[in-house]
Amino acid sequence: MNGSPEAGGLIGMRVELLPDADVHADMDADLHDRLTRRLRRELSEVGVESIRTAPGGPAPEGAKSPDPVTVGALLVAFSASGGVFTSLVGMLQDWLDRQSARHRIVVTVDGDSLELERATAAERRELIGAFIRRHSGG
Repeated sequence: MNGSPEAGGLIGMRVELLPDADVHADMDADLHDRLTRRLRRELSEVGVESIRTAPGGPAPEGAKSPDPVTVGALLVAFSASGGVFTSLVGMLQDWLDRQSARHRIVVTVDGDSLELERATAAERRELIGAFIRRHSGG
């Protein structure tokens, strides 16, 4: 999925959920699956064009097969205009802030990745602002 806004007016982004290894060292595939599905449900409420599971990747330990949903990676397509990108990244940060554990989310657009985790408001504004400017032409 091309992340450039010129590709039909859509931006493609990979969103990967990385559960907190300290808290969930023994996380089972079902819990990872539930977290990913919860994140996917909230992403669908932000006004994205499509969300699908990302292919490939190793299965979590103990999983029977490499089911992409349990791996925690989603491919999201959204409009390059209308502020959806900013809303989307803000929603991801809010989602992380509401979790009791220190999960991380890696957002990748055109090979450029931003790792979101809990941070101070100033750090978050600076990192997210720079990432959004690089990928929205703003």
